[in-house]
Amino acid sequence: MFTRATFLAISVGSMLVGCIGQDETEETIDNLKQAGFPADDIMVVDGEVYVGRDALVTLEASREMLQSADTTEEQYRTNNLVGSGIGTICISPSSGFTGLLSTGLDLAIENYNQLGLQFTLVRASSGCDATIKGVIKPGLVGGSSGFPKGGRPYRQINIGDGIVQFGVDVIEHVITHEIGHTVGMRHSDYFDRSISCGGSPANEGEGNIGAIHIPGTPTGATVGGSVMNSCFRSSESGEWSSSDRTALQTLY
Repeated sequence: MFTRATFLAISVGSMLVGCIGQDETEETIDNLKQAGFPADDIMVVDGEVYVGRDALVTLEASREMLQSADTTEEQYRTNNLVGSGIGTICISPSSGFTGLLSTGLDLAIENYNQLGLQFTLVRASSGCDATIKGVIKPGLVGGSSGFPKGGRPYRQINIGDGIVQFGVDVIEHVITHEIGHTVGMRHSDYFDRSISCGGSPANEGEGNIGAIHIPGTPTGATVGGSVMNSCFRSSESGEWSSSDRTALQTLY
């Protein structure tokens, strides 16, 4: 996710980066198109494929998207979720998580653990049922991650050190958001990113990855209405909205 001000500049620049000649990358892109993602929502950065500007999709995950699943068209989740056998998830931060970035990570972990979900997040490098690595990306203002596959959360969140300028609450917000993708949360405004990002309307598409409405949550979106909005503001509190809490507690 990116700030409203930097979203368009970053996304357009990123689309110019990467090697799209690799067989796995091409297959991933083809799978996404078959799954129903608009071509202009798919971008390649450093040889890795993203949808929704911050959700990385591996070749394996793209293949899972082509498998049939019971979905509805109607906050939103992917078809792929974390399995019931995952009780603890390690968040293993790189050495770059210091100062406000470290505090923001601790607060994001606390956000999840306060909900009483089926899994507990632990700041550790081993001893858990699954591990998510935290990586700092120099110069990036925002973050990226990916969706679950094989019943396990996505393996990594990337957090830009440029968010430090906005303070600890925004850092908490961005890290919480990216962890949300790793456990299967879609953008709450996936159907129109302009709601939180500004600019022209842009639909990320549903595809077979799923944009499944979670019972008890709004089907629409508002600025500041969810941690899972596509873009963040400099005034974010870092805390869940009521619909965010309902969504996660319904799923897990």
